[in-house]
Amino acid sequence: MEVHQVYRGPNAAETDDEISFVLELSENDPLFDKKKKLLEETCFDQNGSVSLKSSSDPDQLKNVLDIMLKRARIINLNEIELYFGGADVSNLVGFNSPRNELEALHSVVRLVGSSVSSGKHKILNLLQEMHNATVKIIHEVGKEYGEESKVVRECSCEKETSLMQWGKRNGLKTKVEIAYIEGAGRGAIAREDLKIGDIALEIPVSLIISENLVLETDMFPLLEKIEGISSETMLLLWSMKEKHNCNSKFRLYFDTLPAAFNTGLSFGVSAIMALDGTILLEEIVQAKEHLRNQYEQLFPVLCENYPDVFPPELYTWEHFLWACELWYSNSMKIMFSDGKLRTCLIPVAGFLNHSTCPHIAHYGKIDPVTNSVKFPMSRPCNAGEQCFLTYGNFSSSHLLTFYGFLPQQQNPYDVISLDIDVALDEVCDDGVSTSDWNSHMVRGTWFSKNSGIFNYSLPPPLLDHLRRARGPVSRTETRDNLEIELEILDDLRSTFEGMIESLGEEELDDRESSSWDVKLAVDFKDLQRRIVCSIVNSCNAGRELLEYELGRCTE
Repeated sequence: MEVHQVYRGPNAAETDDEISFVLELSENDPLFDKKKKLLEETCFDQNGSVSLKSSSDPDQLKNVLDIMLKRARIINLNEIELYFGGADVSNLVGFNSPRNELEALHSVVRLVGSSVSSGKHKILNLLQEMHNATVKIIHEVGKEYGEESKVVRECSCEKETSLMQWGKRNGLKTKVEIAYIEGAGRGAIAREDLKIGDIALEIPVSLIISENLVLETDMFPLLEKIEGISSETMLLLWSMKEKHNCNSKFRLYFDTLPAAFNTGLSFGVSAIMALDGTILLEEIVQAKEHLRNQYEQLFPVLCENYPDVFPPELYTWEHFLWACELWYSNSMKIMFSDGKLRTCLIPVAGFLNHSTCPHIAHYGKIDPVTNSVKFPMSRPCNAGEQCFLTYGNFSSSHLLTFYGFLPQQQNPYDVISLDIDVALDEVCDDGVSTSDWNSHMVRGTWFSKNSGIFNYSLPPPLLDHLRRARGPVSRTETRDNLEIELEILDDLRSTFEGMIESLGEEELDDRESSSWDVKLAVDFKDLQRRIVCSIVNSCNAGRELLEYELGRCTE
């Protein structure tokens, strides 16, 4: 996860009685131009600063924190948050998502913390108050958007306990333990109250499964001759064999892995059929075809040519698919000390489950001092609670396909991409683009903050694109403009009513008797139906607003 640069600027005014904070927007940010424009509209420049004086009263302190947080929210926006926030800055300086809020708050915590640690200012008490106030907001975000879990004490974790003991003997440090979670399988539970900044888990490089292990095997000289083969594919083939190696250093790790991962890649025919009409159907079919083609490029040729290295009984399609699911669902990208980003399996860390409001948000880099990867807390976790991390800003379709679950919480990344040609009508006569976006999408309108006229809880860039196709964009409430708005909503409603028809009626059968994959497929279809229905409902509500205003125009 990207970390934006936050610091006390070297040119900022800094005395014993006053300090200026600078939250800088990095020029390397891929969304730099969009964010810079938003910052300017909020009267911030790219390197805007805000000052705190020793004479500041509580209201002034609160105001400084509010300004810093608003700026930090914009700096930490991602593409989806920017798209659905639109050009209205008032939307974007407020709450956008749990992810954005936690990132913004941590920007402030790091900035204030660096000043508190220096201990040189007369305003040290004020800085501590600001730090405490920020941490309090982090607590509140976690309380409102965090997930609750129930530990199933009856389930045995003997294999997981053995793995943890092996890890500790080899340098692993942990403040979590592994337990079974109701409805989620295994998860990591805090053994003690964990504060922001505490290291929940620390794993030495020697326990990480990375491409270096393949270099030491007899299969590497054979695999490196294959044109275009990736290190990830080599690791996948290594794990298929190592799983059955009784003398493997990682035997206890492989013992904890399930016989089946139950991801979307293992969906049967009934589950695939249940996905008819959804975006997920094509995604899973294409993913499985890709893996099948990859397998057939390697086997049975490798087994026939090198049976001692690639025993046929270990390299079946079923074993290959199992290994693919292992690496898709459990691997992590780790930046090593040599500057290379490697795909790795990290024993114990793989038990940490995903949340849209995680306790652990920043991880994935080897600490050169300890030669280990650390998992620090981004928000507190009480003893006995499940400790979550983030797998990334993924849609539910991606999480189902490659991880085998649907998030419990609302997922702001559940978007439906629209097949709209933006090239024809979004370029002015002088060749300059009139839009900041070259693609469009929708998501559940329950995320929207603005259901009023000209907004309708729908994505502002999409609405402007549809307006632009009909002429110059205008938001004045003239009769002509209101009639254009009606046309736009009618077109959108027609499109999404067609999607609802494709999805079919909601299945009310008893899902408890269905197989695991059919249950997941039906749950996903219900989610997509809910998103599409919210678009139609917003179009209908918008039409009512417009018809009311048109009625007033004729009076």
